[in-house]
Amino acid sequence: MPRGNRGVNAEMTRTVVGIDVGGTFTDIAVLENGRLVIHKLPSTPSNPSHGIVTGITDTGVNVNDADFVHGSTVATNALLEGKGGRTALVTTLGFEDVLEIGRQNRADLYDLSMERPPPLAPSELRFGLLERVDYTGAILEDLTPESVQSLLTLLEQEDVDGIAVSFLFSFLNPAHEEILANHLSRLPGRPFISISSRILPEFREYERTSTVVVNSYVGPVMARYLTELEEVLGSGLRIMQSSGGSITARLGAEQPVRTILSGPAGGVVGAFYTGVQAGFPDIITLDMGGTSTDVSLCPGRIKETTSANLGGYPVSVPMIEIHTVGAGGGSIARVDSGGALVVGPQSAGAEPGPACYGHGDRITVTDANLTLGRLRADEFLGGRMVLDRERAEGLMADLSGDVGASVTDTALGIIRVVNSNMERAIRSISLERGYDPREFTLVPFGGAGPMHACELAAELGIPRVLVPAHPGILSALGVAIADVVKNYSRTVMLRGDALDKDRLEEEFHGMEGQARAELFEEGLPADGMTARRFLDVRYVGQSFEITVDCPSLTGRGDLTRTISSGFYASHLQRFGYADRSLPIEVVNLRLKLELPVDKPEMEPAAYVGGDAAHAATGSAEVVFPGGRVDTLLYDRNRLETGNRVPGPALLLQLDTTIVIPPDWTGVVDPYGNLLLEPA
Repeated sequence: MPRGNRGVNAEMTRTVVGIDVGGTFTDIAVLENGRLVIHKLPSTPSNPSHGIVTGITDTGVNVNDADFVHGSTVATNALLEGKGGRTALVTTLGFEDVLEIGRQNRADLYDLSMERPPPLAPSELRFGLLERVDYTGAILEDLTPESVQSLLTLLEQEDVDGIAVSFLFSFLNPAHEEILANHLSRLPGRPFISISSRILPEFREYERTSTVVVNSYVGPVMARYLTELEEVLGSGLRIMQSSGGSITARLGAEQPVRTILSGPAGGVVGAFYTGVQAGFPDIITLDMGGTSTDVSLCPGRIKETTSANLGGYPVSVPMIEIHTVGAGGGSIARVDSGGALVVGPQSAGAEPGPACYGHGDRITVTDANLTLGRLRADEFLGGRMVLDRERAEGLMADLSGDVGASVTDTALGIIRVVNSNMERAIRSISLERGYDPREFTLVPFGGAGPMHACELAAELGIPRVLVPAHPGILSALGVAIADVVKNYSRTVMLRGDALDKDRLEEEFHGMEGQARAELFEEGLPADGMTARRFLDVRYVGQSFEITVDCPSLTGRGDLTRTISSGFYASHLQRFGYADRSLPIEVVNLRLKLELPVDKPEMEPAAYVGGDAAHAATGSAEVVFPGGRVDTLLYDRNRLETGNRVPGPALLLQLDTTIVIPPDWTGVVDPYGNLLLEPA
């Protein structure tokens, strides 16, 4: 059953429901009348909305009196599983093969058998139109009615689900794309239409074209899903973006490419909110769910990027910088052709699930934790789901025969392998980016994160682990408290004398006018929005940019020098050097509009202190790397502020199990979080 969280004191005008649909479980967080109510139930992969509706019914929320914010994996799954719509690409004549040509770099330099994924718009569905806009935005050759009509005839014959339009230099002058979009909207069957000047008005035709094609590819699937969901939940539905802010369901249906990392983004928002509240703003997030693990580094802020690659397809809309590996509770363990033990990236998902769920016949990380005693068979999901330990151990015995080790050593081996996969992911976002993980706090969440966090922290030298009060549903909480955010960008290419305050102010003013008009159309209060300005800056001739804050355009001082100073500092942090003698160039302007939403304000609980003996429920034998150890079991709901929990220990709660190894100690902070440190 759902349960409340003591200490929340938020005056919410309406009930807000955060929904995060994962590969294994659907998580729901309800913020209502100063209370946080959580619920967790198995996902329904065939139709995610069924699990959502069931979960909301279980919580007793009145649909008519609530706003819903949804972290969705529908667009992600459609892209990665190749289940999007039949998509056509229309581009400038001569550039039909930009998706095939791409960039001449390799994702894995030494993988000789690597194959690029097939273009989402196949060659027979790529069409070139005779039109041309030059690098200044001037029209050199107009679209002709004859060419447009010929295109419409061909598209009618092909019966496509989605159409992407990406003309050369349309980011400077979108006239031709707008004209063509108007004609395409009259096609029978009303295919899903995306034009690059609305989705990504930036230079780099390959990334821009790839992004708009991805939008049209997942668009039909996402539009159907959101339409059905909105019929059930009403007009108060918002969708989480990959950038960490929510947008209206209408915009989410029009630009689903902005929701590709929707669920993981909610987790980072929730983790950062928890870390700041607890006094640890510098965090590394560890979101370990059923299918994958997502990690992100937050050096006092949530980091964003506009350069991501999902399933081999570049996507260049703003998103939180998240690194994903196929390491989750449902990741399948097997022996490869060379005799090595491998874990993931394949997952048992929600159906059939890990072997211990009673249906699957493949050993997973969850089965290994159960075999080692780190999961309690009769305490899973608060006792609402009983795990089949005998089934897990029987299949583990079969795998151990292939490995050539005992059942216990095989289970420990699975944990070591999946931990090493996550360790590499954390190194890639910290050490490889110029950050020392020893200066950060690890915040684990997801159903499986708190089971592996201490061992990971020990390997990486991370000094402490902060486990949120409700780690298993933190993504749903992050989705619920995410501000409404809209992002805009524009390519300007300014350097030297062209880089002046009046020009930048003129460009930003135009972007803000467009933003306010769109906000009005979507029914959002533009007056409540705050605008933040950013610049994409690079050395002249450099092939990549760094995003920095835009300085004040009304104050005194040398604008170029101010921008250069911020760029040099960021370049030094990211790459370890900065040449202050080289000139810079402002490539893109970025505008971020934020409408703050009510956040739950946690009232610190009174300090109690002492040991946690009153919360102990028994003991059990648990296997750690040093051997089998008698371990105390605790009911986390009964812990109070200041209670100290020495390891080894298992803390049981509805949405997760927390593993405290020997030589680690946990202390409950005033907000219900558990701070773990080596003893």
